[in-house]
This record gives sequence, C-alpha cells and structure tokens, in this order.
Amino acid sequence: MGYWYLAIAICSEVIATLALKASDGFSHSTSSTICVIGYAVAFYFLSLVLKTVPVGIAYAIWAGMGIFLIASISAVIYKQIPDLPAIIGMCLILTGVVVINVFSKTVSH
Repeated sequence: MGYWYLAIAICSEVIATLALKASDGFSHSTSSTICVIGYAVAFYFLSLVLKTVPVGIAYAIWAGMGIFLIASISAVIYKQIPDLPAIIGMCLILTGVVVINVFSKTVSH
C-alpha cells in the first residue's frame, strides 16, 4: 500500500503546486482552497508512506516525480517551456527515480 499512498501524495502535491501558481499569491479563493487542501492531503498520505517506505527513498521519489510532473504540466498549462539543460536535468532526475525503484535493495515492493 505504501507506493499507492505515495502516488496519491505525489498527485495531490502536483495539483496543489499548480493551484498555488493559479492562486496568484492567494488572491483567488478557489485556487487557494485547492492548494491548501491538496498539500494537506499530500502530507497526510506521505505520513502513511513513511510507515513502510524508508524516508530517503520516499522523499527521493516524491521530489523527483513532483519536479518532473510539475515542470511537464506547467509547460502545457502555463506555457513555461523548459530549456534544453532543464529538460536534460529533469530526465536525469526521472532516471534516478527509475534506478531507485528497479535496483535499490532498500525499496520493498
């Protein structure tokens, strides 16, 4: 269940971060509400993840996938297109997440 909870936490964090951008400094109530609720859900599910997944592994996956997903979605929604070095860096981060999941002995599936 830990990795399902981690997926929920990552999705909630991505939604909350995108809502944070849309809130324009918390000046739009709907986006601000989505942001606050999204982060609360994300941290709740992350706390459940940490019962079964080592904190370093959980955080590496959380951060890596969050960076990759937010940057990708922001490119579409907000037209914030990353340059080539940013794309290469994000691909390296995504590769790191895959390496952790496939080869690390500290990850229990």
